[in-house]
Amino acid sequence: MKRFGSALALALLVAGPAAAEDVIRLGNLKFAHYGAVSYMKELGPKYGLRVEERVFPKGLDIIPAIVAGEIDIAASAADAAIAGRAAGAPVVAVAGFAKGGVRIVGRKDLGLTSVAQLKGKKVGVPRGGAQELALFAELAKAGLTWSDHPGKDVLVVYLAYADLNQALLQRQIDAMCQSEPQSTQAIAKGIGTEIVKPYDTPMGEPVRVMVMTEKLIREKPEVALRVLECFVEATKKFLDDPALAERYVREQLFKGQLSAQEYKDAMSNAAFTYDLTAEHIQVTTDLMVKYGVGKLQRPPRAADWVKLELLQKAKAALGVR
Repeated sequence: MKRFGSALALALLVAGPAAAEDVIRLGNLKFAHYGAVSYMKELGPKYGLRVEERVFPKGLDIIPAIVAGEIDIAASAADAAIAGRAAGAPVVAVAGFAKGGVRIVGRKDLGLTSVAQLKGKKVGVPRGGAQELALFAELAKAGLTWSDHPGKDVLVVYLAYADLNQALLQRQIDAMCQSEPQSTQAIAKGIGTEIVKPYDTPMGEPVRVMVMTEKLIREKPEVALRVLECFVEATKKFLDDPALAERYVREQLFKGQLSAQEYKDAMSNAAFTYDLTAEHIQVTTDLMVKYGVGKLQRPPRAADWVKLELLQKAKAALGVR
């Protein structure tokens, strides 16, 4: 008995206390195509992580929290990530997580069918997101000028994502460049009609970006890799099991406020992904400079801060191409 007690004590000593989970503070947004990032919370314990999610109104709002040391990783439109990096936020782009998810919608009673018809109209858009740059690229392609002050072809009205649909309903704006699923909901509820999915410009489909702090990568590289592995598995599960993706987004992210049809329509205009290229970020940066989005004083060179080595290691570890 004494020998058994000694063996047990030795085993407990060798095993030591249960390893504590590493806390990862995630900044996220409430959109359908951000669902796999949110799902990382569910898989975190498998990777020794406790993912604490904080939902922000828009991507630009996450940047001050990163600078203040309150966020370790964040899901963001490329535009907001670029603007943050240009402003000195110590972040690195480590993956893409979604693409598409933008739509220009006009008031239903106006019957707008082309971007050219936006001349003389008021168009709502959030400031600093993929929607703003996509809108400007489409207006430029149509040969239209714009400003948030009267005097140009199009009057741009900056509004929060949550306020755009209501502004369209109340005829405060004539059209909007909106994210998913809000643009789909506007169409489903008879508020608006699609003018265009704005992907026929040099930017193509905007890719949303996962950014990670340089501090996390520098001081805890092993934790950073586990974070990317968690992200890759979450995304793979959503790609392999669309029913799981729909259920999680509708029930957990939107708390039942998104119908099955609205989810399907939203995701017909967006896709989950892992991938990102420095070329896409450079094109996006160049367009931001060209159109004055983000007012970049020192536009960051994509090759200096798009770092995909951790993503490649994570994909290899999980057998993902």
